[in-house]
Amino acid sequence: MTKRELYINRELSWLKFNERVLEEAAREDVPLCERLNFLSIYQSNLDEFFMVRVGSLVDQMTLSRDLRDNKTHLTAEEQIRAVLDQVQTLDARKTAVYDDLLAQLEAQGLRLVDFRKIGQEEGRALEAYFDTEIAALLSPIMVGKRQPFPFLRSGMIYAVVELTGKNGKEKLGIIPCGAGVFPRLIAVPGRPGESMLSEELILHFIYKVFKGYRVKSKSLIRITRNADIDADALYDEDLDYREFMVELIKRRRRLAPVRLELSRQLDEGIVTALCRYADVPEAYVLRSGTPLDLSFLGQMADTLRQSPELFYERFIPQRSPDFHSGRPILEQIREKDKLLSYPYQSMRPFLDLLQEAANDDRVISIKMTLYRVARQSKVVEALIEAAENGKEVFVLVELKARFDEENNIEWSRRLEDAGCQVVYGLDGYKVHSKLCLITRKGADQVEYYTQIGTGNYNEKTARLYTDLSLMTADPEIGLNAAAVFQALALGETVEESPVLMVAPHCLQNQVLDRINGEIAHARAGEPAYIGFKINSLTDKTIIDRLIEASQAGVQVDMIVRGICCLRPGVPGATENLRVISIVGRFLEHSRIYIFGTEERRQVYISSADLMTRNTLRRVEVAVPIRDPDLRQRLVESFRVMLRDNQQARQLDASGVYTRVRNEEPPLNSQAYFCRQALEAAAAARQESAEDGQPS
Repeated sequence: MTKRELYINRELSWLKFNERVLEEAAREDVPLCERLNFLSIYQSNLDEFFMVRVGSLVDQMTLSRDLRDNKTHLTAEEQIRAVLDQVQTLDARKTAVYDDLLAQLEAQGLRLVDFRKIGQEEGRALEAYFDTEIAALLSPIMVGKRQPFPFLRSGMIYAVVELTGKNGKEKLGIIPCGAGVFPRLIAVPGRPGESMLSEELILHFIYKVFKGYRVKSKSLIRITRNADIDADALYDEDLDYREFMVELIKRRRRLAPVRLELSRQLDEGIVTALCRYADVPEAYVLRSGTPLDLSFLGQMADTLRQSPELFYERFIPQRSPDFHSGRPILEQIREKDKLLSYPYQSMRPFLDLLQEAANDDRVISIKMTLYRVARQSKVVEALIEAAENGKEVFVLVELKARFDEENNIEWSRRLEDAGCQVVYGLDGYKVHSKLCLITRKGADQVEYYTQIGTGNYNEKTARLYTDLSLMTADPEIGLNAAAVFQALALGETVEESPVLMVAPHCLQNQVLDRINGEIAHARAGEPAYIGFKINSLTDKTIIDRLIEASQAGVQVDMIVRGICCLRPGVPGATENLRVISIVGRFLEHSRIYIFGTEERRQVYISSADLMTRNTLRRVEVAVPIRDPDLRQRLVESFRVMLRDNQQARQLDASGVYTRVRNEEPPLNSQAYFCRQALEAAAAARQESAEDGQPS
């Protein structure tokens, strides 16, 4: 096998990840309503993939048809062609899963119908509903010389009809179906539990809108537009950056289409005309076997909440036993480093930390990087309170957090109004680090309290994503964090960082140095080990060094949820490298780096995946876990995930993922951590009760 054959294309690897999501929707041992959720996630993932990744490939192809992926050497055009082929294959599987789930919903008393599945009486009732509740709200368009083809909004469903007039001339009619004007699911009168999609109702009665014409063919369509805008390339330094981003969001809504979906087969001529009008290459037209937007599945699932067996067993994040109620959080962190593991443990101690700092007379400043925050953010509210209490509050709000720009813009305005110093990121780099620094006057010196995490400061996702959050009073880590914030305030990035790994200048090189160290141990005949838990692996420099490590005899274990561009298990090249992916109830999001065997082990948690965009084009932070107890806890957690034989799939040398099957006792790592959190919290409550302390 040649060196090039050891790589897997990034886009095709991502589709393999989304296929694993689809497989969860197909699993009979997953509760029905959770399967509905997985199917909806599969589609929303795919929508974003077309908007961002396919959009990026289209841009590359526009620049030059000779540009090639640096690993598999495919051109952008070749990658798009392979993506479209794979998506069509996956769509057939999606349709089969969808049909199966609808059949199971019927057994629960819910039925999604169309006009082939209802009687005349119900049909007349729906027609009356259309006439009285919908028809007057429609905005039909007849395409012609005096009424040009309309702009089609990305993600919106439209009813399209090919019409023939009395004079024999053919026309094209279009009706937007939605935008919140009427409910997506319309109850069938007199048939409890039965409903119809509003776009299907509109399409059926579309002849009543275009009176005087004969309907020749009709379909529902949906456009997906490119959302990949390079903000830094377009930015003019004479503009207010926040207002520039507001305009950029508006511009993104009008970018070129990268996909046209059809719900029904249309005449080839009309498809050609649609593509010409909408400026969509015909190769990007996909026929869907399911409704074009599956978000309504969540609405159907919500009607079954009275049946808990159709959902995962309810789990509430537990309070960490490492924190004791009634004592100041800052004091507890000063005594010993703390590590929270979301969603198994609650985010509450970190929120309490911010609240406490906001009201502590000795606290001088709070500095923080914000990438994605909740719509109703207690984190931001605490920062605002701190500023109103006279603290120095410095916040870097990354306005380029894709699809969260509007939320971040609104929060940045509120932070500024409260008196916080707000900056909006750096030229040429996204600030993706999860970093918070609290500076406090101690009895005889300045104290630093640093929080570094793998996930966003978002209370909602902290209940859905697996992430890690370190809180430490280590002065060296605090000084390193202070240097990062000082650089950010000046619009710069740190060139050196003795303790923290900080991209873009001192993360990739430090990872490579530690891999090199394990290679040296292996070549000296000593045991050597590397472990990574990340979301994606695409950085070719790191991939090549991992191949070298495997060839030297280093054992490499990788838990890679999504994209993995490295083919493991290839004799003579990557036979010492194992890759698994865990897709389950929670989104695996934490990043852990492990270097070395037990006696010299180094463990880091990080905001950075091993992707070139993270290691070289973003500000990211990885922190060493210095406390031996926390370090051992992370290693044990990593080992549990490696033993998962319920939700894990292993990547083989042929590039195929297969579910892990072995003779070991069944182990679902996420369920294991839920039980562990519940037991630890219960033990802590019992201990508090025995000591007479509040739990």
